[in-house]
Amino acid sequence: MGVLSDRAVAMLAAVHARPGLTRAEASRLLGMGTGGAAEVVGVLVAEQLLAEGPPQPATTRGRPTRPLTAHPAGPVVLAAAFSHATWRVDAVELGGASIATLDGAHAGESADTVLGVLGDAVGRLRDRLGDRVRGLGVSAPGIVTDERYLDATILGWRSVDLTAVWPGAGLFVADNDATLAAVAEVRRGAAAGARSALHLMVDAGLGGAQVDAGRLVGGAHGTAGEFGHLPFGDPSVECACGARGCWGTAVDAGALARLLGDPVPADPGGYARSVIARDDVAARAAVATVATSLGRGIAGLVNALDPDVVTLGDLAADVLAAAPDELHAAVAAGLMRSRQDAPPTLVAAALGAAGPITGAAERVWDRWWAQLRR
Repeated sequence: MGVLSDRAVAMLAAVHARPGLTRAEASRLLGMGTGGAAEVVGVLVAEQLLAEGPPQPATTRGRPTRPLTAHPAGPVVLAAAFSHATWRVDAVELGGASIATLDGAHAGESADTVLGVLGDAVGRLRDRLGDRVRGLGVSAPGIVTDERYLDATILGWRSVDLTAVWPGAGLFVADNDATLAAVAEVRRGAAAGARSALHLMVDAGLGGAQVDAGRLVGGAHGTAGEFGHLPFGDPSVECACGARGCWGTAVDAGALARLLGDPVPADPGGYARSVIARDDVAARAAVATVATSLGRGIAGLVNALDPDVVTLGDLAADVLAAAPDELHAAVAAGLMRSRQDAPPTLVAAALGAAGPITGAAERVWDRWWAQLRR
């Protein structure tokens, strides 16, 4: 591939954000003349980076225009995501569409074993796609520092080097699953267009992130968003992190189990969903209690961070669906007066389980744009 101009890189990024964008729309969006846009598109098509679809009827006077899409032989990025029980690797083309997926389950084995399975899947997709692959993003269930090292308390992993999935990746980025889901919801989900968005995800714990003016709020070490360890919970309950009273312990499957007098669940997600699906007094009361705890914490974060949209993922979205009145009432009761008249929009995440892997792919594309602009 030859050296691309800034205008060509901007065109690529625009089509990635809005696949199906026409040449005329791209021209207006990027402030290019029609002749300049045609020239840039010609270069990108010749470089097998973009393709032009069949002509579409013009909405105003003028000639029909063609939608711009990913070239069938163009670049792809790989995105890997694993939870406490499952794994998945996708190949994602320009525009965000997945063109290949490998997935499976694991039983919480050693880091070497799980990352070895991921590495094998990445290798199989690299063999299939060849030099089209530009890099790898990894979503992980824990604290990720330096976009590389993972501490996953529930798995019992400490300082695990995630680059082991693909040691020679030219472009590599790794982050917490909730953080990447936040990025995905702003780019392609329920928070698209928000000025400031807060995403919260409950799985085997609670995490999240804020995206403000399109930029992830990462903190000094890239680990901002560990909201589950705020002291919003019961001080008598010890968290796996070693602290007491963590908010996550008041809203996860363990909280439901304690309220119902059940043992610690071996499958937190499955147990929580089974409780939420039940239609008995005890289960409804337990879910309502968790919804209230979730809502009170959300109110505190809204007061502190001032988002205009709050998206809820995984079990948090299930709680919203099961006990919306209790959750909304708790949020409203905890808001400062200045926010009560204009509370944030509170919605379920649109991308669901695909959020973390979508965010991982987006972060690799970001790195590729930056590389092209050097």
